[in-house]
Amino acid sequence: MEIWRLPISASQRGKLISAGYTSLSSLSSISSSDLARELKVSETEAMDILKVALHSRGAQTSNASCSIVEGAQSAWDMLHDEESLMHITTSSADLDNILGGGIHCKEVTEIGGVPGIGKTQLGIQIAVNVQIPHDFGGLGGKAIYIDTEGSFMVERAFQIAEACIEDMSEYNRFLRKDFQECKINMKPEDILENIFYFRICSYTEQIALINYLDKFISEHKDVKLVVVDSVTFHFRQDFDDMALRTRVLTGMALKLMNLAKKFSLAVVLLNQATIKHTEGSFQLALALGDSWSHTCTNRIVLYWNGNERYAYIDKSPSLRSASAAYSVTVRGIRNSSSSCKRIKMM
Repeated sequence: MEIWRLPISASQRGKLISAGYTSLSSLSSISSSDLARELKVSETEAMDILKVALHSRGAQTSNASCSIVEGAQSAWDMLHDEESLMHITTSSADLDNILGGGIHCKEVTEIGGVPGIGKTQLGIQIAVNVQIPHDFGGLGGKAIYIDTEGSFMVERAFQIAEACIEDMSEYNRFLRKDFQECKINMKPEDILENIFYFRICSYTEQIALINYLDKFISEHKDVKLVVVDSVTFHFRQDFDDMALRTRVLTGMALKLMNLAKKFSLAVVLLNQATIKHTEGSFQLALALGDSWSHTCTNRIVLYWNGNERYAYIDKSPSLRSASAAYSVTVRGIRNSSSSCKRIKMM
């Protein structure tokens, strides 16, 4: 059970969420005196909050015990589910190739890199591509775009949407000459209409929105993608207590992982890069530290190699480590220019 469902006052819920307590389990091992100090309330009020949480958790445990047993799944079923999972294309064949088809549904994928490398461009591209209809090999879904930095550009989204529709028209003309063409009823305006945009200005707003997503997606079941751009920003600006930050981030990552599994959607977390000093040398590393790196299913690092952009699979349980070049063009994310030249020469 989540904190925002607790039968306590709105101000108490707000204080709990701001302090990093987003689920009942996060309150299970704290004393009333410690909670009072963190929330800046009286110990009596803290004790009352813990009593309500304890009662709610007991009811939740008794109701959930049967469903946990009934929810068992065989390894064979799990394999079948994984093989039938859909992917969201990045519009770069080389990038899709190392990703095993594109961005995976039911997983949390972290994509990080230095400023200007194309993180937001990639986020917008997949928010458009998730809407590609089933007839064209897409998911026919909608997207949620959570913008913490103000970097989302609606004009750029419109431009990429136009290019996506043109690509589908070209697919019809050249690849389906011997088959009945699929009718394209989409317009760029329709694609923008299917991107639910949230502007977030603080880490408390970010936590509150993540908690609200379960309800929102339940009411909009065609959502197949959640993009957070970036997951890092407010957590690098507003925190002095690193232990508290780790607890808040871990809770948020678990909620996003549960959303991905529950609704069979893809979660993409865009992250910033930093410089890390290791063994006497400086290396590029993604922000939020080592503990955060274990919270996502896949981790992709974007970097420059000369004048070319590259994507590297840094961590994944199912994909081998590999790199692929890509370009940011007027039409969106595409194969790198050098890759196109090689194809022409062949």
